[in-house]
Amino acid sequence: MVTPIIILLILSSPLAMAFAYSKFMKVPVDINKYACWGLGLAFIFFFIGHIVKTDGMVEMLPSWVPFKVSLIYFTGALELLVGIALFKHKLQPIAAKLGILIFVLFFPANIYAALNSVGLGGHQWGAVYLLIRAPLQIILIAWAYFLCVKNITRHLNGTKTVG
Repeated sequence: MVTPIIILLILSSPLAMAFAYSKFMKVPVDINKYACWGLGLAFIFFFIGHIVKTDGMVEMLPSWVPFKVSLIYFTGALELLVGIALFKHKLQPIAAKLGILIFVLFFPANIYAALNSVGLGGHQWGAVYLLIRAPLQIILIAWAYFLCVKNITRHLNGTKTVG
């Protein structure tokens, strides 16, 4: 069950690299920019999961959901668009809001998968997996809201920013 760890590493890597660069070069860092880039990379990772693990994603949906494969591809494409938009400054707030909506709307599939022990990304652990997945969802939503939607541009060490 390394997927949540991979997600957190992808999410935080651009910001961590920007902080390291800013400390090395003694320049300020634009926290929001790199936080949005990390969220964008996470959404691209989610998209890749929809393409590479389509069958596993299909299993995460209840039997009554129609057009499962098409739905998986459509939602993956939506995640790709959000991921790309998070790299464009003017689109970041709207993309992050859409990302939050995706996190909320897709979470029931994670609940269904965990309660039915679907063997994808840790769901085979059953309901216990929700003890990991629910906090991860909260982290992702908080990251998107506080660092990409609220547009609180914090600068360290002055007014000029890295990137």
